[in-house]
Amino acid sequence: MSAADLSELDAALPGLTRKIRVLDALSWPDGVEEDFLAKWRGGRAQLPKVELQPRDHSADIAALETFIGRCDVGHPAGNFLAMTARSYATAGHMLGAIGTPAFTQYSSALYRRPDFYYTRLQLSMLDAARFFLKTTDALLGGARIPPSPAEIPAKAFAAWIQPELDRFFGAGQITVVLDPNLAAKAIAGSSRIRLRASALFSELDKNQLLQHEAFVHVATAQNGARQPNLTSLGLGAPRTTQTQEGIATLAELFTGSMDINRLRRLALRVLAVQQALEGADFIQVFEGFLAAGQSQEESFRSTQRVFRGADLRGGSAFTKDAAYLTGLLGVHTLLRIAIRDNRPELVGHLFAGRLSLGDTVRLAPLFESGWLKGPTYLPAWASDLRLLAANLAFSAFIAQIKLDVLDLEVFMAFAEEHESDASAQ
Repeated sequence: MSAADLSELDAALPGLTRKIRVLDALSWPDGVEEDFLAKWRGGRAQLPKVELQPRDHSADIAALETFIGRCDVGHPAGNFLAMTARSYATAGHMLGAIGTPAFTQYSSALYRRPDFYYTRLQLSMLDAARFFLKTTDALLGGARIPPSPAEIPAKAFAAWIQPELDRFFGAGQITVVLDPNLAAKAIAGSSRIRLRASALFSELDKNQLLQHEAFVHVATAQNGARQPNLTSLGLGAPRTTQTQEGIATLAELFTGSMDINRLRRLALRVLAVQQALEGADFIQVFEGFLAAGQSQEESFRSTQRVFRGADLRGGSAFTKDAAYLTGLLGVHTLLRIAIRDNRPELVGHLFAGRLSLGDTVRLAPLFESGWLKGPTYLPAWASDLRLLAANLAFSAFIAQIKLDVLDLEVFMAFAEEHESDASAQ
């Protein structure tokens, strides 16, 4: 595939994908939360009145199919462009199926279902979510850890985060926008971060959002857009969601920005997606979040995430929230392999654009030749390989200790044996 052909295709792809905007198409109108909660509190719970219209992306999908036919999939860059275009086409099909069973089928193709079984790992993300919840339940002993007080208005939060963005990316490079229609507290694009205008933020949210949204999502989009030969690496293609959320969630863990409530919230969302797929309706999933200790407002928004674009009567779901744990385990495993096999460059590949885990290996020859460049923006936790290697090596080793065969009585026998040996010297 010639350089001219690649350049032409790379320049064309963003225009073909511009109209396929998944989260915007799935956003709910104002007032739905207030109406639902008022009726629920009054003992008159009703399914939210939301009628999202399917989006006709048939012309966009046809153009993407033609584009895919022009790509040389035998070339790493050509294959990347084809796979990226294919994921946008699948997203277009999904948005055309809003409110129907096919919506869930396309969503599952993009993000997987929680009960998808990974044969090599011998687990599903449903298993992982249950493990995290069981472990944290045992740690808490039935107690509730109150969430950090959320008292910072979105406007004040924006005023705090803007200087942080300017320091990392340069003045004026990234802007913060208040958006009244956002379901999440924050969403990052390539050059801006949107905050839900009505949201209240906690002190803990500061570093969590900075590490997750800014130093991962924005940074990788910026790095991709700065590639001299493949600017499509800056596209937030649906196929990169698992890896993006995996890096961002790992960043929270490695920087001490994730508390136990946040970890449980991610796991609860996985269970909620599965419950919806198995027939639970909006009210049942909402009450499940309440029973797990979330506030009414937080429970509504968590449930809303699950049912965006799906039938609120149950049996279908928007499965994106299953991608966080999948990505977290995948990225952590890739980094462990990179350190073990002395492939530190793979860490840079992860941040050089919005890539999937497979892209980091498939595109490696293009990085090695210099045709693709390393990242301009790299967060501190990922830039010092000595610290990263220590974290990964320890976690890899500690995972081999099986707690199911080790209780305190056995542990004390081990400790006393060690102490008696030491005192005998």
